[in-house]
Amino acid sequence: MRYLMTFCYNGSKYNGYQRQPGGLKTIQEELENALTYINGGNFVEIFASGRTDKKVHALGQTAHFDLDLDISLEKLKRAINSNISKDIHVINIQIVNSNFHARYDAISKKYIYSLNMGEYNPLEKDFVLQYGKKLNIDLMEKAIKYFVGKHNFQLFVGGDTKKKSYEREIFDAYIDKQGEKLNFTFIGDGFMQYQIRNMVGTLIKIGQKKFLPEKIKSMLEGKDKNLIYCIDGCGLKLVEVKYESTFLDL
Repeated sequence: MRYLMTFCYNGSKYNGYQRQPGGLKTIQEELENALTYINGGNFVEIFASGRTDKKVHALGQTAHFDLDLDISLEKLKRAINSNISKDIHVINIQIVNSNFHARYDAISKKYIYSLNMGEYNPLEKDFVLQYGKKLNIDLMEKAIKYFVGKHNFQLFVGGDTKKKSYEREIFDAYIDKQGEKLNFTFIGDGFMQYQIRNMVGTLIKIGQKKFLPEKIKSMLEGKDKNLIYCIDGCGLKLVEVKYESTFLDL
């Protein structure tokens, strides 16, 4: 039987989501170890909607897995949560169609990057970038709108990342100001490694008045080369992954 699992995690103590060689601590490894234990030692692989980098968090990550056990959804949820770190929590488990795929059937993903322009806050340092300086929000709000639409985002992806296509569509992008905190929200059909961190890093340069907002347009058109301003992953979180209801056995 195939299951869809929705879960959240504090990524600050992990080397990203994806299982890695060399014994590095990852979210995937924790969850797979728990499910394998529940499955009597028979390995269970999970397939997530996407990977998050080191220090990046999730409020609504999703993954599917196959498991042939006579167990209720609630008992399965409790069993997983009892066998994983307190930095990870399964929110919901549901049965899905046998051909469902958590990554390929996702229709949109929502990410938020949080930044503090005010006084350093040690209680939020793992979840909000403690930038500590004022930025020109008007310029950044103008610039972020250039990301909306279908574009080639190659200049906003890490140099070692090789893709057949760098084209992605962003449905919405905006900035919320809450006191001294800025939340950069991006909703799109998918995001590549470091893409959001590079986009926010470039917006910060614009907020510093080092570039005009139109620089985003030039980069998306490929007129500026090798301009990557990657910022720390701590302020980034995957908020939500959406699917068409027809893919689910609701």
